[in-house]
Amino acid sequence: YLRIFQNVDLSSNFYFSYSYDLSHSLQYNLTVLRMPLEMLKSETTQNRQESFDIFEDEGLITQGGSGVFGICSEPYMKYVWNGELLDIIKNTVHRDWLLYIIHGFCGQSKLLIYGRPVYVTLIARRSSKFAGTRFLKRGANCEGDVANEVETEQILCDASVMSFTAGSYSSYVQVRGSVPLYWSQDISTMMPKPPITLDQADPFAHVAALHFDQMFQRFGSPIIILNLVKEREKRKHERILSEELVAAVTYLNQFLPPEHTIVYIPWDMAKYTKSKLCNVLDRLNVIAESVVKKTGFFVNRPDSYCSILRPDEKWNELGGCVIPTGRLQTGILRTNCVDCLDRTNTAQFMVGKCALAYQLYSLGLIDKPNLQFDTDAVRLFEELYEDHGDTLSLQYGGSQLVHRVKTYRKIAPWTQHSKDIMQTLSRYYSNAFSDADRQDSINLFLGVFHPTEGKPHLWELPTDFYLHHKNTMRLLPTRRSYTYWWTPEVIKHLPLPYDEVICAVNLKKLIVKKFHKYEEEIDIHNEFFRPYELSSFDDTFCLAMTSSARDFMPKTVGIDPSPFTVRKPDETGKSVLGNKSNREEAVLQRKTAASAPPPPSEEAVSSSSEDDSGTDREEEGSVSQRSTPVKMTDAGDSAKVTENVVQPMKELYGINLSDGLSEEDFSIYSRFVQLGQSQHKQDKNSQQPCSRCSDGVIKLTPISAFSQDNIYEVQPPRVDRKSTEIFQAHIQASQGIMQPLGKEDSSMYREYIRNRYL
Repeated sequence: YLRIFQNVDLSSNFYFSYSYDLSHSLQYNLTVLRMPLEMLKSETTQNRQESFDIFEDEGLITQGGSGVFGICSEPYMKYVWNGELLDIIKNTVHRDWLLYIIHGFCGQSKLLIYGRPVYVTLIARRSSKFAGTRFLKRGANCEGDVANEVETEQILCDASVMSFTAGSYSSYVQVRGSVPLYWSQDISTMMPKPPITLDQADPFAHVAALHFDQMFQRFGSPIIILNLVKEREKRKHERILSEELVAAVTYLNQFLPPEHTIVYIPWDMAKYTKSKLCNVLDRLNVIAESVVKKTGFFVNRPDSYCSILRPDEKWNELGGCVIPTGRLQTGILRTNCVDCLDRTNTAQFMVGKCALAYQLYSLGLIDKPNLQFDTDAVRLFEELYEDHGDTLSLQYGGSQLVHRVKTYRKIAPWTQHSKDIMQTLSRYYSNAFSDADRQDSINLFLGVFHPTEGKPHLWELPTDFYLHHKNTMRLLPTRRSYTYWWTPEVIKHLPLPYDEVICAVNLKKLIVKKFHKYEEEIDIHNEFFRPYELSSFDDTFCLAMTSSARDFMPKTVGIDPSPFTVRKPDETGKSVLGNKSNREEAVLQRKTAASAPPPPSEEAVSSSSEDDSGTDREEEGSVSQRSTPVKMTDAGDSAKVTENVVQPMKELYGINLSDGLSEEDFSIYSRFVQLGQSQHKQDKNSQQPCSRCSDGVIKLTPISAFSQDNIYEVQPPRVDRKSTEIFQAHIQASQGIMQPLGKEDSSMYREYIRNRYL
């Protein structure tokens, strides 16, 4: 059992955070966790007065305050993978010892818009309910949990202001999951495509009703189903699922209110891919526009004034819920094919690309909510989604993606076909020989199977069907109504999700905690930069992550630096990182100089970016991780690296730093420095009465001053005289020079002793 348990590699694709709840969406964390703060704080303060201890806040009071109140919520256990392991100690240890982890994918890239950093983050949360491998977990269980269910959230953050209270954030959530029916595929026949069989008859769509009721509770309405399975086949295979799903949705919709019915969109993606007359991505773009308009997206700031003055037609038709502090996403898109891997990932990318345009528009970064292919922004976003798809495909199917976005755009190079064949063979081998062991590891890790003396071992069970379907082991106490199949409280608050409504049930999930204001859990600066640790720029993730300016923007002079400009395939800067050797060379150059990597050589430019990105993933053998340096600088390579660094400066800036400056350039630079020094003088009285100095430089008077620390200017803290004397006394005490005890200190100490012990 120990060997089976250790087959789950916790070092890859498992994520946790000390200060952020990864199991919930950004919309939940930035809205629900703020609303009831004052009410909960007052209740907690009254309860604390009854059992007050003088030493409880001693550390907080000495720092000049009683601490900071914060709200934390219970995690969403569906996406927590160590919940069963922590249940043993949950009621024994303090809550701070419980660290919940999620399984899936996390990726982040930096989009530079004329020097303004915008972080694009992709978080995929894999469900721990009915989890498993490809052919061993299909359909749904008796509780409405489906196989391969993953919640994908794309977050846009204006990184120029790193604060959850003052920063600008936006997010969009979508879901993938197997068709919510009782169905499976028999792999004992050793066929590449085993026949699909419906295991149980479900005329009243009981399983689908439980599944969609969960979605209404977490996401609100409308629920939009994008079904990508085949509809026309010579021999019935995938069409079996389409017919049953249509019947289930039709049955459930007749009892729902008309404004909250489930929207069903069938589209045979494989059929349109084979057609030479149809463009798959154009059709997906039309579907994506209609979906985003119905669900809306989350943004934590109200509409900008320019969008009110010059409203866009598409912006006015946007759905969701508008609140004074921004917008909320109501509803969800649920995409599925048979495996929920290749076709689903491409469809989710197109919907995410459409939502990304609206997110950028809402933050005031583009003038119209529209993004085109072959721009630096879309290439960066496409790479994120391909890494996302590769990771999820490896977890569920045993191989990377077979069909990518370039395949459906029909611009993939001819070498991609051989790679697709290798991925197909790898997936078949994994499904036939290693999936059973992986399924046993998952069942043991998640606590689905508990070893018990006197009962069969895990590897002796012929199937795990009885472990995941609890109704086979015992009769369920109650059955839901066939007509009123939803939870009454959930349907009352639609289109808002019930989990985000402030009610008595949800308030019980919130806990008020008292923090020191400099603790990592609430101090973003200390958590991110970690000033108490020895660190270097090369190890800082924000500098090493994929950047649109460094990895995608062309390095030639005269190119528009905007990430929203359409590029030709041979103009992209991605060919610098085309293969492993070029990647190592780029990392060497980045470690030597803080500037961007040099432009690609003629050989690198001649190869297309699509070919290179595909080769890049195949050579690594796993999901690419561009934030990890692959080689350290060697002493013997220093001369070569220096030569490579100096050369692009001449091409990029038109000047070589090794050449001396002329007298005219030096005088211009001197005057520029003096202008800067004059501008930062804050005291007007300290200036000379003459308006011009002897050297002819105009003295400028600042007309504004920054009132607080920000990215443009930092004000040093002001230290009063008393604090300076305390610090000097502390230094002298360390040298053995003690200060005499004053009358005020003596009286304070006597009063403390009298109150405490007498």
